[in-house]
Amino acid sequence: MNQSIKKILQITSLSVFFILIIIYAFFRAHDLIVGVKIKNVNLIDGTKFTESVLKITGNAKNAINLSLNGREISIDPKGGFDETIALLSGYNVVTIKAEDKFGYIDEKNYKLMLTQALGS
Repeated sequence: MNQSIKKILQITSLSVFFILIIIYAFFRAHDLIVGVKIKNVNLIDGTKFTESVLKITGNAKNAINLSLNGREISIDPKGGFDETIALLSGYNVVTIKAEDKFGYIDEKNYKLMLTQALGS
């Protein structure tokens, strides 16, 4: 009976060890599994502005390339970006496109309106 208890303990400890390895591998690969995501952008779709210069900030997690209206912009190591654009009078569409190292793409479009300030 002593041998069977040793065998059960060996199998149990080996199983727990492999389960821990699988859990660790999943958490390390989570960002790769999820892919690229654009989030925390300081724009809201349909917003009206009176100033033509607009500062856009946000985060593009796991991105290696980021473009704003087709123009590549820089991102910091954590994925943060900070860029200033000029809006034209009337209806504007701001497109943010991020790509990760595997070619997956996330794209966000924001429809904005630049109105003339009262008294101008």
